[in-house]
Amino acid sequence: MRSQEPRSTSSCSACKLLKRRCVPNCLFAPYFPSDEPKKFVKVHKVFGASNVSKILNEVVKEQREDAVNTLVFEAEARLKDPVYGCIGEIASLQGKMAQLQHDLAVAKARLAHCAVVKASTSLLPVDDQLEMLPFNPVYDGFFDGQVFDIDQTHVVDGFSEAPFLL
Repeated sequence: MRSQEPRSTSSCSACKLLKRRCVPNCLFAPYFPSDEPKKFVKVHKVFGASNVSKILNEVVKEQREDAVNTLVFEAEARLKDPVYGCIGEIASLQGKMAQLQHDLAVAKARLAHCAVVKASTSLLPVDDQLEMLPFNPVYDGFFDGQVFDIDQTHVVDGFSEAPFLL
């Protein structure tokens, strides 16, 4: 825990910002060292030094570092998104998690489908097996089976495209 580390002779970032003398038993010093001035600036801007002092006094010493880290996170979130703050970040992460769960379910369904197709076609010739796959690695339907010469330029959907290599 930082509160048991020896203090340097310089003031903590809180006392520097508040332009006051940093006393040896300063409440902010263990959590807002002088080498991290932006940390206290953000917390002070959102919560105010008085409120931070009250919060730290109400929290038991063993949990103060966690409380400071939470205050810093909340202050950074509030400065980044003044309307929603932490809730905006939580909602964004929940949305990403839901999308990833959906993607995982789709991938599992595709794997299951491929396993069923493979099991049901294991006795068929290879060409027949490729035609039954949902995505054919040899022929994906985009070029309609045409083989293009490397030196040709083709028009696809009305747009001129670079030469295709199949």
